[in-house]
Amino acid sequence: MPFLIVTTIIWSFSFSLIGVYLAGQVDPWFSVLMRIGLASLLFVPFLKPKGLSLLPALAFMASGASQLGVMYLFYYHSFLYLSVEEVLLFGITMPIYITLIYDALRGQALRWRYLFSAALAVVGAGVINFSQPKPGFWLGMAIIQAANFFFALGQVGYKRAMERYTLPPTQAGALFYLGALCVAAVAWLWQGDASQLPTTTTQWLILLWLGFGASGLGYFMWNYGASRVDAGTLAIMNNAMIPVGLIVNFALWQEQPPWGKTLIGGGILLATLWVHQRWIARQGEPCR
Repeated sequence: MPFLIVTTIIWSFSFSLIGVYLAGQVDPWFSVLMRIGLASLLFVPFLKPKGLSLLPALAFMASGASQLGVMYLFYYHSFLYLSVEEVLLFGITMPIYITLIYDALRGQALRWRYLFSAALAVVGAGVINFSQPKPGFWLGMAIIQAANFFFALGQVGYKRAMERYTLPPTQAGALFYLGALCVAAVAWLWQGDASQLPTTTTQWLILLWLGFGASGLGYFMWNYGASRVDAGTLAIMNNAMIPVGLIVNFALWQEQPPWGKTLIGGGILLATLWVHQRWIARQGEPCR
């Protein structure tokens, strides 16, 4: 649990840094490649191929490809359509995705009630910007939901891999980042725009921090912490990033958000989670 709390605080600054200094200014494919590449440098020295079985290696690489690689491709593009606050708030569905995916990987029946909860949460998030939706608002919501799904898939995949295979955390971390790096490299070669590289010292410093700090140290601590708690705790901790990230964003930029819509939409989101935990989740199997 302490690892999840510390990582939440570290990640709370990333949303604002990306939204203000990188989104729309630095090629998102390059940002992803740089961030994952720097994180990989921290853990590749721990990789020991000798005696490593194929299935464990593929399992951890697949979790990294999903949680970091594919997720980032959607996540960075969501800032082109959504504000920092909206990106944070639309992460409210993460607990439901985690529960659904964890059930699926354990061979349990899909619980359609959970999908209903996710739909209600999306409706609540839409209220926040309903009166004056910006161009591409709904596309942005769809993009961030895709990012949420792959982030959840990678987390649960890593947790299941740690439950099934015995590997040192650093070895598992090295495989995790290598899987993500494969996705990032292909994406950059396929869609990257070399004319939109960072142009300021601030942008380069932010990428260095996001690579070594938020991604390298952050994801290692988060996944290690996730492997030591039940799926229900993991799902709840994912939403802890929302209020912390919002507080950091408003404090850093001294913004005055549209409190009316934010409170109404946020209230619907919280009510949806409460209803889900109070009635819907209790009708299914325990989330462990």
